[in-house]
Amino acid sequence: MENIEAGCSRGNGRWLAAAGAVGLLLLPAATIWAGEGQPAIDTGTTAWMLTSTALVLLMVPGLAMFYGGLVRTKNVLGTMMHSFAAMGIIGLLWVVFGYSMSFGKSILGGWCGWNTDYFMLQGIDDVILDAGVPEYVFAMFQGKFAIITPALIAGAFAERVSFRGYCVYIAIWTILVYNPLCHWVWAADGWIFNLGADGAIDFAGGTVVHISAGVSGLVAAFYLGCRRGYPKTAMHPNNLVMTLMGAGLLWVGWFGFNAGSAVSSGLDTARALTVTQVAAAAGAVAWMIIEAVHLGKATTLGIVSGILSGLVVITPAAGVVKPGGAIVMGMAASLVCYLGLFLKEKLGYDDSLDAFGIHGVAGILGAMILVFFIRDSWMHDAAANVGGSWSVMQQFMVQFKAVAATILYTVVVSGILVVLVDKTVGFRLSESDEKSGMDHALHGEHGYGLTNLN
Repeated sequence: MENIEAGCSRGNGRWLAAAGAVGLLLLPAATIWAGEGQPAIDTGTTAWMLTSTALVLLMVPGLAMFYGGLVRTKNVLGTMMHSFAAMGIIGLLWVVFGYSMSFGKSILGGWCGWNTDYFMLQGIDDVILDAGVPEYVFAMFQGKFAIITPALIAGAFAERVSFRGYCVYIAIWTILVYNPLCHWVWAADGWIFNLGADGAIDFAGGTVVHISAGVSGLVAAFYLGCRRGYPKTAMHPNNLVMTLMGAGLLWVGWFGFNAGSAVSSGLDTARALTVTQVAAAAGAVAWMIIEAVHLGKATTLGIVSGILSGLVVITPAAGVVKPGGAIVMGMAASLVCYLGLFLKEKLGYDDSLDAFGIHGVAGILGAMILVFFIRDSWMHDAAANVGGSWSVMQQFMVQFKAVAATILYTVVVSGILVVLVDKTVGFRLSESDEKSGMDHALHGEHGYGLTNLN
């Protein structure tokens, strides 16, 4: 528990949860005393964290709709199954040992954590964190991050992987990649959390979620190769209406994703929620403008890409920047991601739904440029924490090291893993199954009750 409480309360760059102290100042009706030696339950913060947990989970079916609308008709169910399978598989693994690996005390030289009380969540039944939140709520909130991250990867190799291989891949990937990264970045004794004078800034998952997912997807896309017929054969989205609805659900859910990461219900929560809204709007407007200039028209696929770019870029920075910085970051993300999509054409890899092109690129960008938009109050606090020696360039180098370490570790481990899965249970679909489509070949179903549609 100490590993979590220290992580939640340290600095304004991560979980800015002074909610435990705030809770003691609230009216008696807003608190429930848990008994001798236990902090009070802050019902306001707990209610918000319960809401945030539900909002982050809502992002998973939102992602399923977003990805499902972008693929061909014969692959819509198989693609959506990737998101729902993650809800089940990772949801179980997180409870059994994922939470312990992520937030337990460091073992194996700091590679991951472990706490026997966190195994099967058996030792947290009556634990209340200093933030005034039952640890069950915190564990479930973090579990939703673990669920959506491997689901994001699926966009990079959509329409060409076996369901069995995918399930094995995300299970092992979560154990070997996500859980260690989560421990490094967010646990109080994680080495990235303690990198430099005041630690690396990753408020809600720029490195842990988006860079790891995007880079892993890129590695898998290179190894598995392109979809058969790509890029010569046109592969049009089957339902952009569904993609738009999915993007809307992602935007709504992202408020829980970012604002919930404050583990409080106060000023820091309001700041994170505000910049999330602002960056998403800025990203959407910027992408529309770019398309209008470049193509002469704004597209629905373009606006949802801009929304996601803005949401991703602000994720690591949600606790430290002001709205003006969020506008610049959101617009910069759309521009960089738009240009990045041309790189895919130049290099010839098939990142089917731009998992790396959006999540990887915007995640890297956000983690790096946030240092130039940090609000004054955060800088003053950081300087005080390190005796006045903090500077923007020092923090930039800390961010660079954190991003570089995340990329390097993810490339190596996910690269080994994708080869291992492919050589054992099989990962790439056979030519006949890919032509038939995942829906029929893997699940014996059709998404719209129709046949012979591409």
